[in-house]
Amino acid sequence: MAGNSFGQLFRVTTAGESHGAANVVIVDGCPPGLPLSAADLERDLARRRPGQSRLTTQRKEPDTPEILSGVFEGETTGTPIAILIKNQDAKSRDYEALRERYRPGHADFGYDARYGRRDHRGGGRASARETVARVAAGAIAKKLIATAFGGEVLGYVVQVGDVKAEISEPPTLASVETLPSGEPNLVRCPDAAAAARMIACIDEVRKAKDSIGGVAEVVARNVPAGLGEPVFHKLEADLACALMGLPAVRGVEYGAGFGVAELRGSENNDAFVSDGGVVRTEGNHHGGILGGISTGMPIVLRAAVKPTSSIPQEQRTITREGEATTLTVKGRHDPCLLPRFVPIAEAMVALVLADHWLRWRAIRG
Repeated sequence: MAGNSFGQLFRVTTAGESHGAANVVIVDGCPPGLPLSAADLERDLARRRPGQSRLTTQRKEPDTPEILSGVFEGETTGTPIAILIKNQDAKSRDYEALRERYRPGHADFGYDARYGRRDHRGGGRASARETVARVAAGAIAKKLIATAFGGEVLGYVVQVGDVKAEISEPPTLASVETLPSGEPNLVRCPDAAAAARMIACIDEVRKAKDSIGGVAEVVARNVPAGLGEPVFHKLEADLACALMGLPAVRGVEYGAGFGVAELRGSENNDAFVSDGGVVRTEGNHHGGILGGISTGMPIVLRAAVKPTSSIPQEQRTITREGEATTLTVKGRHDPCLLPRFVPIAEAMVALVLADHWLRWRAIRG
């Protein structure tokens, strides 16, 4: 199946299904000499892992990565890095009733239309289970950009349903992962008051056998000016492609986003200033990218994520033969995708930045 590789110089290829034996990712183009171990991957895999709270799917997967190649004596060799992550808690019998029926909101019909067959077990290749491989690759990209230019990528939840966060201070990993009380931040929202309301909202829809969507924001800091391409493969275009390629994402905006529709040019334009000889802008409506190229300001993106399609309510549908029927989706599913979506979005942003940094370095020498 085509379309399983992403990136040009920092290129990742994934393989695997929700209920297959394992998910695999090959990272090609990582420079040699980067310190790397399984522990570097495990941190973000743990943030994506299912079963981490009552707000997520109760599927229990350890998601332990096995680095099969490309690392020797604790450092990358410059050759392809292969990583294997086994599936250990798949319950395929929960999906047997869906073999001949299309689940509303899922890619079942699309796969049949394209390939003439599909893996009905948990959605097969279309399942978000596949993103475990992207998070593993993204962890390598994060370490590369941190080493290369001090780059940092941080995601967090800013909206669940109609509950919106008010964020006055730049979020940190600590504020995203931990509440002021020291307890885990189950929704990864840096606004503690909003986080509590988000949890209540998710609990409510879960008890109603329903699901809810929301919005995640991702900020990339310390990105040097000059990354990106001027026409095709503009930096914001590749970032949008990366995020739109994730399951359940239905919209991406950066900077002021759709808010620019209400602004005048005199309001939207960010004035350039010199900060100790470094070019900066007074505001950041442009979200750190102008003309497809980074400006050195923080890159700010937001992704709208739809409600989980698998819900334990009876829904109307049809069979593969076109006969009207109903179904109730069994299995273990997230009532809200946002908490586990955060590290996945971070991974995709980091992959794009690593790729564009290598392209920029090739030009500048």
